[in-house]
Amino acid sequence: MSLSINTNQSSLAALETLNTTQTDLAHTENAVSTGKKVANASDNPAAFGIASQIGGDIAGQSAVNDGLSYASQVLSATNSAANSIIKVLQNVQNAVTTVGNNIGNESSLGQLNKELTGYMKSIDTIARNATVKGVNLLSGGTLSGTGDGMGITSNSLTFVTSLQGDTQTLNSYGYMIGLTTGYGIGHIMTELFGMTPGSAMPGEDPTVNNFLTATPDGARISDGFNAAATAQRLPRMIQITQNAIQAMTNVTSDLGANMQLISSMSAYGQKSSDSLTAASGALTDADMSAESAKLTSLQTKQSLGIKSLSIANGQSQNILSLFQ
Repeated sequence: MSLSINTNQSSLAALETLNTTQTDLAHTENAVSTGKKVANASDNPAAFGIASQIGGDIAGQSAVNDGLSYASQVLSATNSAANSIIKVLQNVQNAVTTVGNNIGNESSLGQLNKELTGYMKSIDTIARNATVKGVNLLSGGTLSGTGDGMGITSNSLTFVTSLQGDTQTLNSYGYMIGLTTGYGIGHIMTELFGMTPGSAMPGEDPTVNNFLTATPDGARISDGFNAAATAQRLPRMIQITQNAIQAMTNVTSDLGANMQLISSMSAYGQKSSDSLTAASGALTDADMSAESAKLTSLQTKQSLGIKSLSIANGQSQNILSLFQ
């Protein structure tokens, strides 16, 4: 090989090798610092494009999972309220049956009347407090979708169940509770049971009950707690209470079925999200053990390349010795 001060082929070869090593080293250092072997489209256009699409699916599935979680919270609150109402209704049945033991005793019946009206208030209060972010599936709450001052803005809940945009709607349980005709959205729960007259507006507590002081379906005992009327209508009073308990039991059964369904969909949604994340990671995540070994190798090559370039550059200085 001839010696030239214009062209140092050894230096050019060493520089080319060093530049290649530097490029590979920069890519490996980026992979180590980010944990990604494909951080942008220039790294691998196909893998980056597919991973980006999967990323959109992951975001969409996350929104689906959030919606299912919200629906679960609404149903949980509704179920707790429904079970509490059943307990109150059991107290109502006890009080109504006790009426039969006090026929003709106006003083005792007067106390039972106050007790029953108090139970009516409890039932409606529990129902309207079963509200999660404006959604209430028990209370009459809203009329024609308008607000009622109680924070209830909807009697139904719609949520997305899949990435394809499938939805499910849970409607008010008024259709399962309504034991009398003519009442629907905009009426309190005890009216739907037939336990209070259709006069209270949403958000208002009933002031009378249909057992002793109002007139529902012929169940009321006449004014003055007439003994003959009490005995005649007592079976109807008990029947209304038993029907209400059965209606609420049906509600809790339906709630339980929906809660199981949402729980299953939530579990599947989480697994789907995990699978999508794993698929994206397989395309873009760096193998850190491999990258670590590669980093050590490239750092060594870099040191050797710098040393080789230094030696090659020294050849030009050797030419001076020929002219001494």
